Amino acid sequence: MELLISGGTVITMDAEFRVIEDGAVLVRDDTIAEVGAGSTLAPRAVGAKTIDASGTIVMPGMINGHAHAAMSLFRGIAEDHSLDDWLQRYIFPAEGRNVTEDFVLWGTRLGVLEMLRGGITTFADMYYFEDVVAQVTHEAGIRGVLGETIVDFPAPDHKTPAAALAYAQEFIERWRNDPLVTPGVAPHSTYTLSTETLKATAALARRLGAPILIHIAEARFESERSHAKYGLSPVAYLESIGLLGPDVIGAHCIWVDKDDIATLIRRGVGAVHNPSSNMKLASGVMPVVEILASGGRVGLATDSAASNNNQDLFQEMNIAAKLQKVSRMDPRALPARQVVEMATIGGARALHLDHKIGSIEAGKQADLILIGTGATHSTPMYNVYSQLVYALNAHDVRTAIVAGRVVMENRVCLTLDKPAILEKAHEYQRKVAASLIAAPVV
Repeated sequence: MELLISGGTVITMDAEFRVIEDGAVLVRDDTIAEVGAGSTLAPRAVGAKTIDASGTIVMPGMINGHAHAAMSLFRGIAEDHSLDDWLQRYIFPAEGRNVTEDFVLWGTRLGVLEMLRGGITTFADMYYFEDVVAQVTHEAGIRGVLGETIVDFPAPDHKTPAAALAYAQEFIERWRNDPLVTPGVAPHSTYTLSTETLKATAALARRLGAPILIHIAEARFESERSHAKYGLSPVAYLESIGLLGPDVIGAHCIWVDKDDIATLIRRGVGAVHNPSSNMKLASGVMPVVEILASGGRVGLATDSAASNNNQDLFQEMNIAAKLQKVSRMDPRALPARQVVEMATIGGARALHLDHKIGSIEAGKQADLILIGTGATHSTPMYNVYSQLVYALNAHDVRTAIVAGRVVMENRVCLTLDKPAILEKAHEYQRKVAASLIAAPVV
């Protein structure tokens, strides 16, 4: 099957950062066949299905490098707390009372629907019952790097780390050949896992050739505990036990020094920035500028809707740019094009998938989005990168294509049942609220 997307401003995000006015993208099956001027490609695409992209920006689908999609059902349950307090007093107890396979099914559907409608075509996920997350990923037609979460205390899906690791192995083996799902394992963090469990998790992932997703140096307390217990920073500790490598995706990476940054880069670790969540929980500011300047792989992410409170990568681009500028008191820090790079090809590098996604180039997977530019808030447009970061928003996304398949067209998601998802979300809202009333935080 051939698909021609023609007439828009094509932002390739290739090595030359080509921007093609009145450009076109020719897709064959799930792959980008050609990119160029519409006048050149149109005559060669006779018989192809055509999407008129006039008045839109055509760009690579955005990559959400760190999320907990099912936690969309916990949106707003605990606000204005530090990370440690938020997790220990609110989130972990709420998960223990409410999280089941059905909860994860509908929560992930809600999160993925929001992502697709906001132009996200790939997301990295860490949660429980990750096999269910994979099922939703497959049904929705979105791309996912999905890690089964491992913790050292009883979790909603498994009561022991050994049981969770056994589940993770089955999960990876079941989904490893799916064209959209990259299954992996997700050791939660240095402060929720023993050295023994961290090593066992890494060994399992490497034996199966699967990615490792982990929170790294997210908050001050994590750094302080690591220094007190091991005499090392979280990054140095993970390096000392052999966990770091080019298969690791590290979320946050806030409390890192020059030596830590050098270690992350030497080991090829993907580092993912979550500006809204980090600001809201007062976790700190990731040194994005320093990591990028040193050659690091840096992506962008929303984190969960319970700590953000949305899955809007346009918002994250906007905040990421401004946060680096004000924290460094330098308006030149993290310019708009670099932020768009983090949300596309940079995010692909952080997920170790840049050979496959992240830019519009022949031979890559056809993951594309079309963004309308005709609204008052996006008129006029002088620079396409600054427009994306500072003016446009998730509601401007018109169409989303993943692996050559149109999954959203004219703001209508074709793969998920929006009314049913919203109805179920309201039902779970009542259940979660009742559980919080029945067992209030002391």
